[in-house]
Amino acid sequence: MGGVRPTAFASSEALDDAALRAAGPPRYPRPSRLATPLEVTPAKAAAAAERLGLQTIGDLLEHLPRDRQSARTIAELAMDEVATVIVEVRTITSRPVRKRGMKPLVTAVVADATGTMEATFFNQPWLQRKYAPGTRLLLSGKYQARNRFRVQFHAETGEAVGAAEEEMATYPATDGLSTTQILALARQWRGAAQEAMEPLPARLRAIERLPDRAAALDAAHFGDHEGGRRRLAFEELLLVQIALLRRRARRRDGSRAEPLDPPGELTGTWLADSLPFAPTGDQRSAMAMVDDDLGGDRPMQRLLMGEVGSGKTVVALYAMLRAVESGAQAALMAPTETLAEQHFATLQALMPGALVQAALLTGSTPGARRTDLLGKLASGELKLLVGTHALIEETVTFDRLGVVVVDEQHRFGVNQRRALDRKAPAGVAPHVLHMTATPIPRTLALTAYGDLDVTVLRELPAGRRPIETFVASSERERSRAYDRIRDELRAGRQAFVVCPLVEESEALQARAATAEYERLRTGELEDFRVVLLHGQLKPREKAAAMAEFAAGGADVLVATTVIEVGIDVPNASVMLVENAERYGISQLHQLRGRIGRGPHDSLCLLFGPKESARLRALAEHRDGFKLAEIDLELRGEGEMLGTRQSGLAQFKVARLPDDAELLERARMRARTILDADPALAEPEHVLLEDAVKAAYGAEALEPIPA
Repeated sequence: MGGVRPTAFASSEALDDAALRAAGPPRYPRPSRLATPLEVTPAKAAAAAERLGLQTIGDLLEHLPRDRQSARTIAELAMDEVATVIVEVRTITSRPVRKRGMKPLVTAVVADATGTMEATFFNQPWLQRKYAPGTRLLLSGKYQARNRFRVQFHAETGEAVGAAEEEMATYPATDGLSTTQILALARQWRGAAQEAMEPLPARLRAIERLPDRAAALDAAHFGDHEGGRRRLAFEELLLVQIALLRRRARRRDGSRAEPLDPPGELTGTWLADSLPFAPTGDQRSAMAMVDDDLGGDRPMQRLLMGEVGSGKTVVALYAMLRAVESGAQAALMAPTETLAEQHFATLQALMPGALVQAALLTGSTPGARRTDLLGKLASGELKLLVGTHALIEETVTFDRLGVVVVDEQHRFGVNQRRALDRKAPAGVAPHVLHMTATPIPRTLALTAYGDLDVTVLRELPAGRRPIETFVASSERERSRAYDRIRDELRAGRQAFVVCPLVEESEALQARAATAEYERLRTGELEDFRVVLLHGQLKPREKAAAMAEFAAGGADVLVATTVIEVGIDVPNASVMLVENAERYGISQLHQLRGRIGRGPHDSLCLLFGPKESARLRALAEHRDGFKLAEIDLELRGEGEMLGTRQSGLAQFKVARLPDDAELLERARMRARTILDADPALAEPEHVLLEDAVKAAYGAEALEPIPA
């Protein structure tokens, strides 16, 4: 053969003619074979396979093992132990059973490197012919007296038998379909992995030193489980990063926004004369990023997140005022009436002297007031509007909406966010600033919010006091905790008492808060003025309770999680949370952020079990980003990402935060690929494009809604 000779894989060694002939002609995968329906028997196992989503051979091969565990050897088996062994048939016989209706009993002498035993198969006489001596079997069942093994499941296997270090894959299973049965099915269809299409370009696989997809599937099931899993996880993370980056690009390329004028007199006056305090360095940096976004003709899509109390609302108000001084309008949409009311109160406090006319619109706004607001909004007289879902109703018309702030945007549906987009003048989209009160680990920011630019506020405003956190579980500790609270109250401080979380309904939560309020005001805190706040109160009642507490007229506020964000009472120095283990780390950190805002040292008391990992984390750490990482480790990305209404970040193979390094590499490679070929139209990217569409469908091609 002339010319350049082929070389062995991953080697510079040339292949000789014999090796080339042995390799045969090139073989191409036939992915249609992976769509072949998976046949599982008996009926109970078939139903279980359907529950697990194992409907095709491809589904089976994508159902990866959780890990690998050592197989038992015969010598290790204990009486009545249920176990799985890999053995070889030495002899096999059948004999009739005297019991009427039963088929002949098959018994086989089986062995591994550590010993022999007698395996018993019931009602399957044909196995005598199927499992000839020398056949290697995977047996699952119970080890019984007289060295007998009652077989519950069996399958042929190509594995070597009997080594003490033998390992087998263990799979996510369910009632009716055991991990051993799934393993046997995987062995049966092992060869089908060769039909898998390879979406990753060869150049990328070479740079990242990755095996092809078929080899990775085989390894994940039968060889280097973790190596195969990581190769498949990289692919999964690459696909989601491509989808997210393209969504952001499509929003920028497909939408036009009105460029706003450079910062002017209004924001200058506000920062110099009206804002009650000097912005932190992080806040000024965030404002500069917002300025860059607002000056462009593509809509801003920025996520503002930060530590509890870092002043996200200050940056949000800056963005809104930038719209006003450019002659446009701005809106802030919050998911609940209570939160909208709190934001409105905060904006008023940050703009003393009514610098700009602002209004609040919720479902509870009286009809006459609502009519007046809508008229002023449509005419352009009203510049700033804070509200709930009421902002996106058909009757709400803006004259010239330029900037939108969406708080806790994961609590709004995609269609609701798109409806807000449509409130801008025809032909343009508003600039959008998303806010989240929860610090998010970088790994989640790159997945849940990978289609947004992210700005982080870590620096706390001057004067924030440290908060000591204690977990109280015994009656003695609870008694001492109330002593501490009474000491603080007698010193002129104020306290929050947060009631146990009742997930069933807000009405039940309100009843629980009312009961706790009645107990405390006639019990441990009977000498103090106690008020109640929960989501079922009328707006006027909620406003009255908050105003009384904020003004110092009440010593204790008994509340539900309506106080989680937005409340600022500098004199409050104590937070008590009942049944704290019912709350997540993020919620507890948010609640704790309601204190420590004044000149006094503050105390957070968590009533709950000391063995709770979440409560221990709160007691040991004050950094919200550190707590977010711990929360991710405890809960996993699936549960944490369930809060964002998007299917783009649900993973079957990748594990966060364990695969954080893979995620960073996937993000980098996705950027490189899209910079060179935004449409993935080059021949080497066609299969990658198909994989993105197969994984995420039309959503991968949709621009980001506001």
